[in-house]
Amino acid sequence: MAEITAKMVADLRAATGLGMMECKKALVEAEGNMEKAEEILRIKSGNKASKLAGRQAAEGVLAFAVEGNVGALVEVNCETDFVAKDAGFVEFANFVAKTAAEKKPASIEALSELVEAERKAIIAKLGENMSVRRFEIIETANSLVAYIHGALATEGVLVEFKGSEDVARKVGMHIVAAKPQCVSEDQVDAELVEKERHIYTQQAIESGKPAEIAAKMVEGRIKKFLAEVTLNGQAFVMNPDQTVAQFLKENGTEVVSFVRYKVGDGIEKAVVDYAAEVAAAAKV
Repeated sequence: MAEITAKMVADLRAATGLGMMECKKALVEAEGNMEKAEEILRIKSGNKASKLAGRQAAEGVLAFAVEGNVGALVEVNCETDFVAKDAGFVEFANFVAKTAAEKKPASIEALSELVEAERKAIIAKLGENMSVRRFEIIETANSLVAYIHGALATEGVLVEFKGSEDVARKVGMHIVAAKPQCVSEDQVDAELVEKERHIYTQQAIESGKPAEIAAKMVEGRIKKFLAEVTLNGQAFVMNPDQTVAQFLKENGTEVVSFVRYKVGDGIEKAVVDYAAEVAAAAKV
């Protein structure tokens, strides 16, 4: 049997990023053959990824990449906020974003396939289930800028614009904070507007106001609603005395479109009752 030295283990760990004990076991199984040991680890890391696949991944980070006239914003999930802060996991998320911008995959399945080897490798290293949840690509003749909020990188936006990058970045910060649904009134879903109009109309009727006054009340509320859900209509967070549209105009800039994400939006997180688990274990 070949002697497994500390240097061999260290070299394999450097090449794979996996744990010392896993590397040593692989070298023993491979009888000291470094190439075979690396192959064994690749196979086992894939098996590990499969075993973890059923566990919920609702934490994670956002990452972006801009490659020429193509920008991508991605959400990559893991199980715990502890792993979400890991440098290796963040590096993987950035790799996913770069791959999306460069390859422009047509679906989440296509993007996931492109990064599957790297996903299995980071799962093997960190021991948690991970997934590429969603992504959006903007390909344009205009300019692109992204803003990711805070050290935890859980909220962010990719902005397509014309004009000043600094101004567009500030508006990106506003988008993360104020959460508009779209840029302008003409982009608001017509069915949503009619639903709001119906609600306001019924409220006006039940208030007993004359028809003419009720109609004005309804239109006033619709106008306020549209201002609240559109970027251009919102009061600018850095100067509430002006709208975003006014801020953009005075700085010669136009926001054409944007994509805003927040990690975990729409995921119903499992609630774990640790006290109950401990109590149940104590009865065994």
